[in-house]
Amino acid sequence: MAKTSTELEENVAGLLCYVLGWVSGIVFLLLEPKNKFVRFHAIQSIVVFGVLSVAQAVLFWIPFVTEIIGVIMFILWIVLMVKAYQGTRYKVPWAGNFAEKRVGGQSK
Repeated sequence: MAKTSTELEENVAGLLCYVLGWVSGIVFLLLEPKNKFVRFHAIQSIVVFGVLSVAQAVLFWIPFVTEIIGVIMFILWIVLMVKAYQGTRYKVPWAGNFAEKRVGGQSK
């Protein structure tokens, strides 16, 4: 694995993009100017968890729906962290394509 500008291995930095959801995605997007793998995971984290957080906030008055969104967020959080740590560019539908276009194609 390659080092990033943060001196972390890129798989570790990719995992950390998801640790605090969209917040850590923003942090790594600002800290990592070059590494496409890390930038992909940062952008995907911002999009996935940002959209789901907004949906949860808008639909807060429907308890069952917010619980389902919470479960989806938790499952995606685990899967995306594991895949990033494995060095895989796992793409969530729509968000992954969006992120890939922003970083300029595949890095692996």
